[in-house]
Amino acid sequence: MSQAHTLQRIEPVSFEGFERDFAEFAERLGGSFARYGFAVISDHGLPQARIDAALAAGKEFFALPEAEKLKYKLPVGGQRGYTPFGVETAKGETNYDLKEFWHVGRDLPPGHPYRSHMADNVWPDADVPEFHETVGWLYNALDRMGLKVLEAISAYLGLERRFFDPTVDFGNSILRLLHYPPVPVDGPHIRAAAHEDINVITLLLGAEEAGLEVLDRDGRWLPINPPPGSLVCNIGDMLQRLTNHRLPSTTHRVVNPAPERRGVPRYSTPFFLHFNSDYEIRTLPSCVDLAHPDRYPTAITADEFLQERLREIKLA
Repeated sequence: MSQAHTLQRIEPVSFEGFERDFAEFAERLGGSFARYGFAVISDHGLPQARIDAALAAGKEFFALPEAEKLKYKLPVGGQRGYTPFGVETAKGETNYDLKEFWHVGRDLPPGHPYRSHMADNVWPDADVPEFHETVGWLYNALDRMGLKVLEAISAYLGLERRFFDPTVDFGNSILRLLHYPPVPVDGPHIRAAAHEDINVITLLLGAEEAGLEVLDRDGRWLPINPPPGSLVCNIGDMLQRLTNHRLPSTTHRVVNPAPERRGVPRYSTPFFLHFNSDYEIRTLPSCVDLAHPDRYPTAITADEFLQERLREIKLA
């Protein structure tokens, strides 16, 4: 057995505890984030049939001919619509990741100031009629779930329970439908090279197919093999910065499949929850003391932080 598979499994935290014993739920969830930067949430309560419908719509889109898919690629950036295979490259890497994806963002009301830099969604209605309804539902469901996870994080940090609500209510949050095609031969590219997420927190469904690994603090790779129907959640760089690394943004990757699974594609739906664009990421005073001086004495807005990082991974 490989060294990675002898590592301790991240124990799931049941979402039923959110209502039953919120304090215990927040402590367990926050403790997992503080230890690993990741948590696995079981019993999340999102209807599996609706999740499956959104995944099916995504699979139907990715099965389209390349020329059809490219109709939905926007001319600038990759924050909405389709991003083709061979574009996204992890920070510091020369080899692109083995994936293609679709991005859905927040629908803003007319006249909203963020419309100057948050593009309208595009939808493949002509090719996949059910896409808009099913995937739009998933975006909103994960957006609501993200607020509940942030409630628990607030409690764990000793903040007012709804501290994060006004910081993310119009955030540039993204739902990504990911398709990792079969990997026929070995090569320099992997499905997703080692990286950290840019955002506040990430919520991931559809991670049952093996491959996701987290770099543990002892330098070994820990496979994340969640029970079916679970939600994987991790801390992003924005929240790591806000908490002065009390909650770490952990390096993770998606490795290529074992030889017997090389012909199997992998699909997942990460939801990247973001702060509002003009929110100033300024270290929380409660996360600074003599043993933990402020690593980030200069504040930065969420949009400035995002644009800087998107350029680094070739998505801006």
